[in-house]
Amino acid sequence: MSEGPALTPGAPAGVLVDGDRKKIDQGPVTAHDQQYLDLVTGMNQRWKGAPETVWVVGSAKQVEAVVQDAVNRGKRLTVRSGGHCFEDFVYNSDVQVVIDVSELNAIYYDPAHNAIAVESGATVLEVYETLYKKWGVTVPAGFCHSVGVGGLVSGGGWGLLVRRDGLVVDHLYGVEVVVVDDSGKARTVVATRDEHDPNRELWWAHTGGGGGSFGVITRYLFRTPGAYGRDPRELLPRPPAEVYLSAVAWPWAEVDRDEFFRLVHNYGAWHVANRAPDNPNRAISSLLGLNHVSNGFLGLVTQIDANLPDADALLDDYLAFIGDGIRVAPGPLTTPMGEINAMPQFATRTRMPWLQATRFLGATNVAINDPTMRAEFKSAYMVGEYPEAHLAALHKHLTRTDIVNPNVSVGVTPYGGQAGAVAPSDTAAVHRGAAFKMLWSAYWNNPAEDEKYVAWARESYQETYQDTGGVPVPNDVTDGCYVNYADIDLDDPALNTSGVSSQVLYHKENYPRLQQVKLRYDPTDFFRHGQSVRLP
Repeated sequence: MSEGPALTPGAPAGVLVDGDRKKIDQGPVTAHDQQYLDLVTGMNQRWKGAPETVWVVGSAKQVEAVVQDAVNRGKRLTVRSGGHCFEDFVYNSDVQVVIDVSELNAIYYDPAHNAIAVESGATVLEVYETLYKKWGVTVPAGFCHSVGVGGLVSGGGWGLLVRRDGLVVDHLYGVEVVVVDDSGKARTVVATRDEHDPNRELWWAHTGGGGGSFGVITRYLFRTPGAYGRDPRELLPRPPAEVYLSAVAWPWAEVDRDEFFRLVHNYGAWHVANRAPDNPNRAISSLLGLNHVSNGFLGLVTQIDANLPDADALLDDYLAFIGDGIRVAPGPLTTPMGEINAMPQFATRTRMPWLQATRFLGATNVAINDPTMRAEFKSAYMVGEYPEAHLAALHKHLTRTDIVNPNVSVGVTPYGGQAGAVAPSDTAAVHRGAAFKMLWSAYWNNPAEDEKYVAWARESYQETYQDTGGVPVPNDVTDGCYVNYADIDLDDPALNTSGVSSQVLYHKENYPRLQQVKLRYDPTDFFRHGQSVRLP
């Protein structure tokens, strides 16, 4: 029986020679290898796997060979990019083969497609730095520096430029994917948004359909619609040259229940009122951190293009709106909130180069970089202002005294603006009417506390949405969940009593179309996980 993918005759043992973009000169990593333990877990230490082999790959041809071998031997296979999957979809007891694409991370101009190619193992910070240093451009991708683009893009990733430039998939021209047909043959397909591309539906599925459902993504091709010419400096948006960065906080000890309601309501109301694609405030991107009371503070971090003629006035008006009705004046943000570190030096707005600000915001959080970190997450899209019942539930669970953990929070994050300029069916990212988003997050270190913090997340989430079965059912207030913030509880009938499935919460009316793409490109359901797109 074969022990792995066939190697080119005459090649040294463990070398896959394919003439492609990069070669990784090694065989599979197994439990006998020293580095194995570092390759069978991701960011969240709750999830650990015990695969027979881990393949660290460097090209699409290598991926194709590993996939083909797994198909031939009937092995369960998953893929790791940056390791940030919120559930156990990559690392679980059923997985026998893991493809690690973290070294498949080149970023370059592809003249054949007149697009900038980003391989699926590149991290968000690598993408930002390379695109900007080489060509002065960017894509509106993620926030956390170490997230891999393999999963981020396919789930319709967003970042601090979302209101100005839309989602990352709004600039996606093509995707290269290793798929498996109904005869069990692995092949590499390039699918583009070109109207007459026979594989266009495969491109569409990767504009928000989520990772792990259709094949192994090996690279993305980026070119903004309407961008012409062959100069890579003109193919994608330019970020602001400089930004103002502001970070302020309100001490929990001085914010009463009514003021908490007012603060959270203000954030939601502003984003609902300013969500139009052409709204003049779309340059503002702001995150509200609703930290547990044991953190000590509620925080607000805001970024705006500093070179706008009215940047100071726009920022002043925004901060005044958010703080309206709060007696205590905001002070410095002296504690971390969610994925953002303490930023006391930004209590007074600070002007700085865009890339410098991006590095600072995305790479300084201790919790995200903690190798003992354990976590639980939940998400919601919001299309309307907060009902009082939502505010009451949030306040209740953020002021509970049975937990003491400054790394428990609900993050409220920007959406709208140019994210709403694209029709829901034009990409698989369907939540185009949302004004803002929410992320429940709890970080801890001791495995003995798993039950306590998972229970906090479940109870606070369920009570917030108790009127709609414990989940944010699409209606005139809520609009479902973000597929990149995977949450297996959505499929538990004891926790989700709405009768609305995770597939609808993630994909709404786009789900049947995703199923047809699944049928065409993965008819044997070889690529699957706990919430992958199901065959029709």
